[in-house]
Amino acid sequence: MSVSDWIATIGVSILLLGFGLNLLKIITADSYTYLFLNFLGALLAGFASVLINFIPFVILESVWTFVSLFAIIKKISDRKKPANV
Repeated sequence: MSVSDWIATIGVSILLLGFGLNLLKIITADSYTYLFLNFLGALLAGFASVLINFIPFVILESVWTFVSLFAIIKKISDRKKPANV
């Protein structure tokens, strides 16, 4: 296997791990673990797509990466806000 194959395999495996753990209700879709697995998996899969110059997946994985990053940042910022009592 080539380097891009290894990177893509690791990235997709991370994405599937998060998906499977969520389906089994081991982690929730709004947990840091799930969000981080989505971010890291999409980042690696997107990087592999860049290496092989497969633009449809570069776009897909880029959007997936940025949406996951946005969700992480939002979760962190919501956590810092004081609760309304």
